[in-house]
Amino acid sequence: MINKYISEFRQLIKIGVPIFGSQLSYMLMGATDTIIAGRASSSDLAGLAVGNAFSTTIWMFVSGVIFSVTPIVAQLYGAKKFNEIGQKLREILWIALALGILIGLLFMNMDLILNFLPIEKSITDISISYLKAVALGFTFITVFTCLRCYSEGMTLTIPVFCIAAVGMLINIPLDLMFVYGWMGAPKLGGVGCGIATTIVSFVMMVTLFIYIALSKSYQKTKPFKQFSPPTASTTKEVFKLGFPIGLGIFIELSMFSGAAIILGTLGETIVASHSIAINIASLFFMVPLSIGLAAATRVGNLIGENNPKQAKVASYSTIYMCMLTALLNSIVILIFREFIVSIYTVDPLVFDLAVSLLIFAAVFQLPDGIQMGALGSLRGFKDTFIPMVLLFISYWIFAMPMGYYLTTVGVSQPLGAAGMWYGMIIGLTIFSFLSIIRLNWIIKKFLRIKSF
Repeated sequence: MINKYISEFRQLIKIGVPIFGSQLSYMLMGATDTIIAGRASSSDLAGLAVGNAFSTTIWMFVSGVIFSVTPIVAQLYGAKKFNEIGQKLREILWIALALGILIGLLFMNMDLILNFLPIEKSITDISISYLKAVALGFTFITVFTCLRCYSEGMTLTIPVFCIAAVGMLINIPLDLMFVYGWMGAPKLGGVGCGIATTIVSFVMMVTLFIYIALSKSYQKTKPFKQFSPPTASTTKEVFKLGFPIGLGIFIELSMFSGAAIILGTLGETIVASHSIAINIASLFFMVPLSIGLAAATRVGNLIGENNPKQAKVASYSTIYMCMLTALLNSIVILIFREFIVSIYTVDPLVFDLAVSLLIFAAVFQLPDGIQMGALGSLRGFKDTFIPMVLLFISYWIFAMPMGYYLTTVGVSQPLGAAGMWYGMIIGLTIFSFLSIIRLNWIIKKFLRIKSF
């Protein structure tokens, strides 16, 4: 039995390491935008932050629909239904294009919302212009995400990583050009990051299109050999699987946004400290996130092969690996928390509070890692609706109300920022238990079907 687990660990590492590289590349693109815009002016940084707050939340919700491509392709790939994979890809590309255009149109008209927010006009003007500049880029990146999930569903994760890494590198000089007006480009400040993102997104999309069309690794699926219009059955399948994923991501993001809003009433020191701690926790979370995304592919492949017993092993291997990496993350955070925080701030009050909050961030890692392992495995089984319901219960029925109560009222006195972290940890712990219970139920269900 131990050999089966070792084999699955190897498979998860093989699939997951390039996914981690891709996720890191996407994160570094955002970090580059923030650093370069921040050095232009505080208004440019604030405008970019407000624009990203809207664009990221909306796009992550929509991209959840496209994430359904991974388990769809993974199961077909395991079943060796290669022609059907190509057919599905061509049909889903229409959905991705439609969703991308919808996002683009929405971002082009975000002034209808932003102009009514209680934010300084100098900031919202930059946000509105940034969103218009990046609107077409989000259309490109939505189509790229569809191609990326298709590739990852067939365990071909290295090409996506290479393209994402090159995109991240190209983004740096483009940001410098359009933000500061280098090399004869217009000096656009934070808005220039939107132009750079659109160009990079286009390059990444076209590059992946060309690579898929020419590489022998994809030819057995005949991805672009014929024309296929969208169909009602595939559209229904994509939204049935993907809408709960998108809504689940939105629920999770809204918990973090809600926490920031609740703590926003307690002063800028607490807000800054919380932002640093949650950013550090998110960076470390990329490791179990990558393992969970790899699990969606691996479990989907095994279900497609009609091998639920090995899918069970793969699912448990994912959880064990996520637990191990989360534990290592916790240890690193606890040992080096002062050094890590010193990278973010020199303000002594912010520094001390952020260091204390990183204790919670270290505890945060374990339930967060476990839930990602279970969630990724469930996606491989194409089980997305009930996990979305469990996310809502855990985060909005337990985490947010408890966090708010502990922050503002407490047991004997308000706990401040620590109260919100207690609430989030409680919510994550509840979801980690519920997701494992759900995973066990799904595994038993597939094993019963196999036995008949």
